[in-house]
Amino acid sequence: MISSMVLVPADGAALAGDLVVPGPTRSMVLFAHGSGSSRHSPRNRVVAGEMRRAGLGTLLMDLLTEREERTDAVTETHRFDIPLLTRRLVAAIDWLDEQPDTEGAPVGLLGAGTGAAAALCAATERPGRVYAVVSRDGRPDLAGDALERVRAPVLLVVGGNDTEAVRLHREAAERVPGPHKVHIVRGATHLFADPEALEQTTEAARDWFLSSAVSRA
Repeated sequence: MISSMVLVPADGAALAGDLVVPGPTRSMVLFAHGSGSSRHSPRNRVVAGEMRRAGLGTLLMDLLTEREERTDAVTETHRFDIPLLTRRLVAAIDWLDEQPDTEGAPVGLLGAGTGAAAALCAATERPGRVYAVVSRDGRPDLAGDALERVRAPVLLVVGGNDTEAVRLHREAAERVPGPHKVHIVRGATHLFADPEALEQTTEAARDWFLSSAVSRA
C-alpha cells in the first residue's frame, strides 16, 4: 500500500491532499468538497476507508487553500465559485495521470456540497478520464448546463427527509443524458449525520464506482 501526503499544483495554488493506493487498483476515487469539510473530515475518512477496502485508491484533497478557507468561512465566496473548484479538480485529475502509481487509472469523482457541482463539471472537461460521478448530499443543480453534457454514470445520493434537496436532485437527474440514478436514503437528513445513514450512503457510492468500473472495462 502506498500512502502519502501530497501537494497538488492547481490553478496557481498548492493544494494539500492525502493519497492512498492499496496495491494494484482498478481505479481511483477523488474526493471533492467546496468548503466547511476538509480532507480531515471524519465522514470523508470513513467513506475513503470503505473505498480502499473495495480495492479503490483514494485522493482526499482540499480544493481551497488555508487562506481561502479562512476567507470563505466569513464571506462564503469561494465555496460557490464553481468554475474555480472545477479548474482545481481538473488539475487534480491531470496530476493523478502524471504519477507513477496512478498513471492511466480511471478516476471516479465523489463530490459533497458545492464540490458535487464541480465534480459534474469536471467530468465534462475530462470525459476520457472520469468514469463515474457520485454526489453525496451535494448541490448538483449548481452544475448548470454542464449537467446536459455529462456522459459518465452519475449517482445522486440525498437524504429522504430533506424534501427540497430531493426535488433539486430529481430535477438535476432529468438533465443528465447518460446513466444516472437518484438514491434516496430514507429517514436521513442533511449531512447523513446518523451512522446508519452514512453507512448506506457509503455502500451506495462504493457499489456505483465498482459497477461503473466493470461496465467501462
